[in-house]
Amino acid sequence: MSGIINFITNKKFINNSFKEYLRINFSFYRYFYIDEPLLFKNKLEKCFNELNIFGRIYISHEGINAQGDILKKFFNKMKYFISQLDPQLNNININIGIDNTSRSFSKLKIKIKKKIVSDGLKNNFFQKIYKKKYLHAKQVNKYLKKKNVIFFDIRNYYEYRIGHFKNSISTYTFTFRDQLKSLLNYINFYKNKKIVLYCTGGIRCEKAASLIYNKGYKKVYQIFGGIIGYINECKNNNIPIKFFGKNFVFDYRLREYISKKILSHCNQCLNKSDYYVNCMNSKCNLLFIQCISCSKKYKSFCSKKCFHIFHQSLL
Repeated sequence: MSGIINFITNKKFINNSFKEYLRINFSFYRYFYIDEPLLFKNKLEKCFNELNIFGRIYISHEGINAQGDILKKFFNKMKYFISQLDPQLNNININIGIDNTSRSFSKLKIKIKKKIVSDGLKNNFFQKIYKKKYLHAKQVNKYLKKKNVIFFDIRNYYEYRIGHFKNSISTYTFTFRDQLKSLLNYINFYKNKKIVLYCTGGIRCEKAASLIYNKGYKKVYQIFGGIIGYINECKNNNIPIKFFGKNFVFDYRLREYISKKILSHCNQCLNKSDYYVNCMNSKCNLLFIQCISCSKKYKSFCSKKCFHIFHQSLL
C-alpha cells in the first residue's frame, strides 16, 4: 500500500511541477501615441525581466506590438502591469496562443522602432476617423456563407499558403508594405461587397482597414483578435472552426496546429506538406516547405547546390 501511496504522491508532484513551469504563448498590440518610447521601454523591460518573460516587442510613437511566452503563474501579474502602464492599455485584448505545448522564444528583445508594423507608408492615415467593425466567431462563420461578402487575407503569401479561410483571397505578396500597395487594386473588383479582413492577431488589419476605409470603402470588417482570437473563441464556445490548415507564427514554432487538412506542398517533391524550415546554408536561409522524406534526402537544405556550398565552406 505504501508503494501505491508513494506512486500517487510522486505523480501529483510531477503534475504540479509541470504546471509550475508551464509557459503560455501570448500576443497583443495597441495603436496609441507614446510620447517617450525609451521611458516606456525601460519600464516594460524591467517588469518583463522580473516576470521571466521571453519574446519580441516593438515600441514606437505609434504604439506597441508584442509576442512572447510567460510562465502561466505570472500571466495575471503581466496583465495587471500592462493595464497600469498607460491608461490606453486598460482592458487590452491579449491573445493566448493556440499551441502552448512548446516554447516560442529563447530570450527577451524589446526594440524601439519607427513603426510597430513596417508598412512603407509616409503618413499616419490609420489615425484618421475610422469606425471599426469587428466580427466575432459566430458572425465570421455566418459571413463565410454569404455571397455578398469577400474575405481578404492580410498576411504574407507564405502564411496564407499553409492555412486560410476557404475562398479567401491572397494578394500573393511577401511583405506587408507590398501588400498594401497591391490591396487597392485587388479590392477594386469588389466595391459592392462587404469586405472582411483577417490576419494572425489583428494588427495588420487595423492599418489595412483604415487604408481601405479612407479610400471610400465603408463596408469594411475585421475579425476580432485575428485568426488566433477566432480559433480560441470557437474552442471556448463550441463553435465550428472554418479555418483550414495551420496558422503560421513568427517564432520558433513557425506554425500552430488548427486542422488536419494540408493545403500546401513540399517545394522539392511536390507531395503534400506544411512543414516550414530555413535552409541550413546560413548564406541562403530560405524559408521553404519541406516534407520529412526530402528533409532526410536533402539534409534540410533547400537544394543540392546549397548542400555543396555549405560543406565546401567547412573544408
